Amino acid sequence: MAQAVPAGELPLPQLELLKGQLDQEVEFLSSSIAQLKVVQTKYVEAKDCLNVLNKSNEGKDLLVPLTSSMYVPGKLSDVERVLIDIGTGYYVEKSADDARDFFKRKIDFLTKQMEKIQPALQEKHAMKQAVVEVMSQKIQQLTALGAAQGATTKA
Repeated sequence: MAQAVPAGELPLPQLELLKGQLDQEVEFLSSSIAQLKVVQTKYVEAKDCLNVLNKSNEGKDLLVPLTSSMYVPGKLSDVERVLIDIGTGYYVEKSADDARDFFKRKIDFLTKQMEKIQPALQEKHAMKQAVVEVMSQKIQQLTALGAAQGATTKA
């Protein structure tokens, strides 16, 4: 079974490896949070779009996105029912209220996931800072030792 070793007892090359590993973990967790925020923003925007669906807009002309850069003209014919992309190319027809609830659940879920990752990110960042401090101390000790040895050989 693995045993914890204080960072101060590790040699400099192992500290560098540990720092590299912590850098990767911090980068991965930061990237995960960023991706979750992007998805959450899309759900928030979709939920906000539902507010435009009201009886006064029924029958109005609009542009329907086929891709991120291609739109076709259309008419808003039904403001009571919407199609929701639930992932992997599947769409579900829901009422506007059910769609709002769906988006709210997704937004809440993503918020909770980010809240779970944040403490781990902070912990890894703190560990990385501690390793960097220990490395700095070891480098200063080696520099001082080298200077002291250089002074004794000259004398």
